[in-house]
Amino acid sequence: MGVGEVGGWWRGLRMAASLSVLMRIGVPSEIKDNEYRVAMVPAGVHLLVSDGHEVVIQEDAGLGSGIRDEEFTAAGATLAPDAAGVFEQADMIFKVKEPLDSEWPMIREGQVLYTYFHFAADEALTRGLMERGCVCLAYETLEVDGTLPLLTPMSEVAGKMAAQVGAQYLERPNGGRGVLMGGVPGVQPAEVLVLGGGVVGTCAATVAAGMGADVTILDVDLERLRRLREFMPANVRVVYSTPFEVADRVKTADLVVGAVLTAGARAPVLVTRAMLPGMRNGSVIVDVAIDQGGCVETSKPTTHSDPTYVIDGVVHYGVANMPGAVARTSTFGLTNATLPWGRRIAGQGWDSLLRDEPTSRGLANIVGGQVCHAAVADAFDLDCAAVEELVGA
Repeated sequence: MGVGEVGGWWRGLRMAASLSVLMRIGVPSEIKDNEYRVAMVPAGVHLLVSDGHEVVIQEDAGLGSGIRDEEFTAAGATLAPDAAGVFEQADMIFKVKEPLDSEWPMIREGQVLYTYFHFAADEALTRGLMERGCVCLAYETLEVDGTLPLLTPMSEVAGKMAAQVGAQYLERPNGGRGVLMGGVPGVQPAEVLVLGGGVVGTCAATVAAGMGADVTILDVDLERLRRLREFMPANVRVVYSTPFEVADRVKTADLVVGAVLTAGARAPVLVTRAMLPGMRNGSVIVDVAIDQGGCVETSKPTTHSDPTYVIDGVVHYGVANMPGAVARTSTFGLTNATLPWGRRIAGQGWDSLLRDEPTSRGLANIVGGQVCHAAVADAFDLDCAAVEELVGA
């Protein structure tokens, strides 16, 4: 479908939609392994219904986050017994994680999906949703004033969890070296290496330092390193990152936290396969960048059911939905950020919002079978359509 065809296709859908002031918003249950978050809270239902929309939620979708169906219906939602009922009724789908392949057949042409996608790490997902002809608006690629406001809350959760998870897997029964993060008087604390000084890295370093570990943050942004130095505690060092520095410091690290992010693109590989034999036996890698392919060459996505594996004596943790383990905190933290933008998308229409507000265009990843985010297109050598042309800006 060419750019002009996409414009005509969506104009036709908009003309049909203009006959009704309501948008039907659907919230299905998340089906990723041990994913307990939900993309809506009762307060969000109340606001959307007050805006004039209809909200349909799959039965029991909120139970993992401690939200009962009765709370949703009291706020104005209706319930559907299964995901098929949600997808069938909804013009716009709110989710937390990317649709799995079992959900793809339920997605209609022109249906708006608003969720985390991380397309650059998953070619099958990218091509699968291109074929569905839907509109994919991704939380993780919206940039506002140099920040990623819809990614930040889950980055905060994942960063804090990384230190906790690392401490757990450093314990000997879990395959680690048998090192206590803070040590005890007369015994050296754990050495923690954090790759990246953004939101994930800052939160991971803060928690690890609070546990008493000896922490080093590596980053290539000197201004960021200066800011970190101003507020980090004395047991946190900030060091400029180079391949040599990474290779040298992983040798003595008990815990390595991968916290590198390039918005929308595949994460750069900083820890190579060749570095692993030089690392300490029983050391732990927690690769929080796994959603975007991982910043460790030997990383692969794992699940909460089977979170770790060992290569060359190094424990690897690569759970791709870490915040799902603390679902209630994560659900409320996520929806605080996503709901205001979701209301704007529903109220204005995604195309009008993207046309009238250039900042919002970072949301668009795939529209009507065409990739329109450069980092996703580059990842798989695909053509990239201009969002401005798709929405007539």
